[in-house]
Amino acid sequence: MIKKCLFPAAGYGTRFLPATKAMPKEMLPVVNKPLIQYGVEEALDAGLTEISIVTGRGKRALEDHFDISYELENQIKGTDKEKYLVGIRKLLDECSFSYTRQTEMKGLGHAILTGRPLIGDEPFAVVLADDLCVNLEGDGVLTQMVKLYKQYRCTIVAIQEVDPQETNKYGVIAGDLIGDDLYRVRNMVEKPKPEDAPSNLAIIGRYILTPDIFKLIEETEPGKGGEIQITDALMKQAQDGCVIAYKFKGTRFDCGGAEGYIEATNFCFEHFYKTGKAY
Repeated sequence: MIKKCLFPAAGYGTRFLPATKAMPKEMLPVVNKPLIQYGVEEALDAGLTEISIVTGRGKRALEDHFDISYELENQIKGTDKEKYLVGIRKLLDECSFSYTRQTEMKGLGHAILTGRPLIGDEPFAVVLADDLCVNLEGDGVLTQMVKLYKQYRCTIVAIQEVDPQETNKYGVIAGDLIGDDLYRVRNMVEKPKPEDAPSNLAIIGRYILTPDIFKLIEETEPGKGGEIQITDALMKQAQDGCVIAYKFKGTRFDCGGAEGYIEATNFCFEHFYKTGKAY
């Protein structure tokens, strides 16, 4: 039902300057794997094998990473270092990768719209790679959401409770509880001040979107800073009762900033690298 996953990866990564001046933030390593590889692995676990990436200037490393490196692989062939490439080889064998370039940085909504030629007229997932999500006790976040899509057949956004003083960093929803950790969205606000926030339920970087979202994004007027916000387009869907918010099971690390990145590195080192599951 859903085979495609879109990765908007054209942003500047300004919260991680100067490291991201010449390196895509999506290639920042968490222990020994770049952020975007964790995201693609999560997508593959959910059955999403067609990976589409929206890139920008200076992002060539993303394409090179999801490709064969003949010289490197020849050098380590037959050595114990081959084990480090098992994970990326699995992705190359089981996924297809396509790319398009976003020439102007005009918000997440615009980035998703830029990916339209790669997606076509079908439902798809969206992963923001700097949100690293893990669940040690069951299905990954995208797998959980794909299962919900099979039941509800509408747009689904992943949410989590955040500190009420930090709502100005997120899109925030208000909705009616319709099941365990499930809300039918009736209001969405992009980065509201704490006093204006409809709740403390914040949207994080996992979405399943129905293809009508592209037309809604086209009809969305640019907001603050000239950016086209996906939240505004989603609100149009929500007015028709077609958006569900899901409080996912698992842990999310905001790796776009130093604190969350360090927390993610420590977590992955402890639970994956030391146990030999990091490759």
